[in-house]
Amino acid sequence: MSLEVEVLDADLAAGRPDLPPEDEIVKLVSLAVATAGVRDGHVAIAFVDAGRITELNEAHRGKEGPTDVLSFPIDEADDDGVGGVPEARELGDVIICPPHTENIREAIVHGALHLVGMDHETDDGEMLSVQAEILSW
Repeated sequence: MSLEVEVLDADLAAGRPDLPPEDEIVKLVSLAVATAGVRDGHVAIAFVDAGRITELNEAHRGKEGPTDVLSFPIDEADDDGVGGVPEARELGDVIICPPHTENIREAIVHGALHLVGMDHETDDGEMLSVQAEILSW
């Protein structure tokens, strides 16, 4: 097994100097999820317009208006699978709105860290510290 990162609608961020090439997106996601010991599974990184992220923000967070990045974790823990053989883990989706994002690389790492359970709203700065460390590499 390995980590599969699917990038969707990156053309919505075309022309942005901070849009990393797909291989770097994979590396950023891999580094972020590895901080939680995750090395296998599937992550989707999707770029959307302001209208779509506004809908998602209101529907899932109860907040009005657009935001920069949203994460939707799916599998919270590894599954033993059928007959003791682990199944590929569906880590979840990271949704990024380029017009409302200052730094796309940061949004990718931020969203991926949320997929593995980190939360800057409840920790003592650990998530943002890990995020800064990954972005410095």
